[in-house]
Amino acid sequence: MYKLIRTSNMKSAMGLTFGLLKQGGDPAEIVVKLALRRALDGCQSVLDVGCGAAPTMRQLGVAHPVGFEGYPPSIEQARRLNTHDEIIPGDVRELGKHFKSKQYDAVIAMDVIEHVVKEDGIQLMKDMERIATKRVVLFTPCGFLPQRQAANDDLQAHLSGWEPAEMRGYGYQVTGLLGPKSLRGEYHALKGRPRAFWGLVSLMGHFLSTRNHPEKAAAILCVKTLS
Repeated sequence: MYKLIRTSNMKSAMGLTFGLLKQGGDPAEIVVKLALRRALDGCQSVLDVGCGAAPTMRQLGVAHPVGFEGYPPSIEQARRLNTHDEIIPGDVRELGKHFKSKQYDAVIAMDVIEHVVKEDGIQLMKDMERIATKRVVLFTPCGFLPQRQAANDDLQAHLSGWEPAEMRGYGYQVTGLLGPKSLRGEYHALKGRPRAFWGLVSLMGHFLSTRNHPEKAAAILCVKTLS
């Protein structure tokens, strides 16, 4: 179990939850951000690998978030929205060439590792663990989830899958997220309609079962604390 240390900059769980609910967030996805908040507590500087243009680091209140992204339109949008203090362009398969050892408190990759082949994913984990001083966090579908690109060059196709037992073997603590995997498809989207109803079903499934049985979950959060 990773140790949590309270820091003044990180937003409270209640404040984060209310803020995301006001924005109309999927309750199950809010749970993902709360889990990420717990994983990053005590970390001042965070390298967000494959950050896209998501405002998650600002929503959490991370003191010094730095993004690393390879898709030019996402880089432009992230800079325009000021999602991170700095956005560094680059290929995640060459992460190790861009950063020094022990450069950031934490290194995270949210919905990234499944977009590279297995060999590159293993190297990505090694690079992240070298760059971080405290914690490495990965969020990915549970197992292989087929996913196509939305555009020809958007890097969104899935090329690998990662199982809970496999990640435990690499030294990660694994938690199931987003409820039962049968309820979600590409891009973690709910399959059933109306979405509000199935969103609640997904949330109930998370708390009643898949949180503690990640092999049945739609996604997994993998956290490694570095000594």
